[in-house]
Amino acid sequence: MTGSEDSPAFRLAYVPGVTPAKWVRIWQERLPAVPLSLLPVTAAEAACVLRDGGADAGFLRLPADRTDLSAIPLYTETTVVVVPKDHVVTAADEVTAGDLADEIVLHPLDDTLVWETLPGRPAKERPATTADAVELVAAGVGVLVVPQSLARLHHRRDLTYRPVSDAPQSRVALSWREDATTDLVEHFIGIVRGRTVNSTRGRPAPAQQKDERAGDKRGTRRTPAAGKPTGKPTRKPTGKTAGKNPRGGSGGARGGKRGRPRRRS
Repeated sequence: MTGSEDSPAFRLAYVPGVTPAKWVRIWQERLPAVPLSLLPVTAAEAACVLRDGGADAGFLRLPADRTDLSAIPLYTETTVVVVPKDHVVTAADEVTAGDLADEIVLHPLDDTLVWETLPGRPAKERPATTADAVELVAAGVGVLVVPQSLARLHHRRDLTYRPVSDAPQSRVALSWREDATTDLVEHFIGIVRGRTVNSTRGRPAPAQQKDERAGDKRGTRRTPAAGKPTGKPTRKPTGKTAGKNPRGGSGGARGGKRGRPRRRS
């Protein structure tokens, strides 16, 4: 837990391209008394910030130095090539690294992709940042291959992008220090994984709750309302069945056999 026991807080780091807004909103709804502060960091420094205790948890890109860190991979991004809108690449819905062989492919110093062999032709100098590389693409100096979220982050009206099918991909993960898995970290892990309020740790599973409710119903007798009979109501006989006894006879005493009177001799 961050801060004093009387005033807990939670610090969340995130790298460019990651949008934590939806998780922050859920946090604020469930833990309104615990403030959550956002800490933007570069992809290169994200792991160090977590390891040094600068944040309680954070979203980083894999691969990364995960010494003493736990990580939950969340999703893998599509890799795209950023080009001017009138570039020949825009004629296709998808390209390969081989299609960029004749292009100058910019390789910024903060590149998050791990290449075995860089595609295309290298530029004379490496741009310092992805933002700088995007400006060079707009100036017609070359093209840029990045995760799709970074292409969206640095969107310009005069640029567009296309997926690169065989390029390396970037994975986004939620990470935190192994020796600092606090209750607040567990809460945030649950939010990111989509757990509901009723499915947090320590609560019975929904099936168990259903069984308990069913047991309560079976073990409780319903008490009839005051003035109402507890059994089934007796139906009044109607028509020809009125006055008959259960054996099918008449309701009166059974008399002797009637017939013609016997004559005295």
